Amino acid sequence: MLTRDEISAKLSEYLQDLFEVPEEDITPDAKLFEDLDLDSIDAVDLVVKLQDLTGKKIPPEEFKTVRTVDDIVERVHQLVSE
Repeated sequence: MLTRDEISAKLSEYLQDLFEVPEEDITPDAKLFEDLDLDSIDAVDLVVKLQDLTGKKIPPEEFKTVRTVDDIVERVHQLVSE
C-alpha cells in the first residue's frame, strides 16, 4: 500500500513532468487551478496517471471537490486504504 509521502512524491513528479509545474510551486496547500495553472483536461490526465499508480478506478466525481495538492494526496490515500 502507498503511504501519503509516496503519493505526494509521485504527484509532485507527475505535476513536474506532465505539466511543467516548477517543483517549488508544489506545496500541500497549492491550489491546482489558481496556483499551478492546471485546467480540467490536465486534471483528467492527472487522474489517469493516479489510476495507473494505484491500480484502482478513480471515479471523476471523487475529484470534483479537490482543490489543492493535499486534497489529491488525501483522496488517493483514502482510495488505496479501502
